[in-house]
Amino acid sequence: MPRTLLRSAALAGTIAILGLTAGCSRTRDHKGYVVDTTLIETVAPGIDNRESVARTLGRPSFAGQFDKDRTWYYVARDTRQIGFQTPKPVAQTVLAVHFDDKGNVAAVERTGMEKIAHVSPYGDKTPTLGSKRGFFRELFGNIGRVGSVGQAGGTADNPN
Repeated sequence: MPRTLLRSAALAGTIAILGLTAGCSRTRDHKGYVVDTTLIETVAPGIDNRESVARTLGRPSFAGQFDKDRTWYYVARDTRQIGFQTPKPVAQTVLAVHFDDKGNVAAVERTGMEKIAHVSPYGDKTPTLGSKRGFFRELFGNIGRVGSVGQAGGTADNPN
């Protein structure tokens, strides 16, 4: 009887360990544009325009914000993640198609992992300049300041 109990405990322990390590599997993920190098290489400056690029490559991931739709970006990123860790980029492709004023392709720029920037947050709080005020000063600090006579806001008789 104790031998079967020992086997059952060993089996239960093995199943528990396998269940716990299943969450630590490696996950690969692809986000964004599906890159086809043959299609990307066919886009040429001076030959293509917006319509032909849209037919060849499809809709862009996003368009330029400051140059009034003169640049289209196709972004693709491959990441790996183990368990519950933050995903780490493994490969990245950014294709920027620049158009001239008439809508013709002016330049095609392809970049990769060198454009990735690491941003490290500063703890749980955002540092600010100025005085450090406590909870009650923040809560009750403006009582009597807004709309009082002689300051901004004034009264109906004196609209200073």
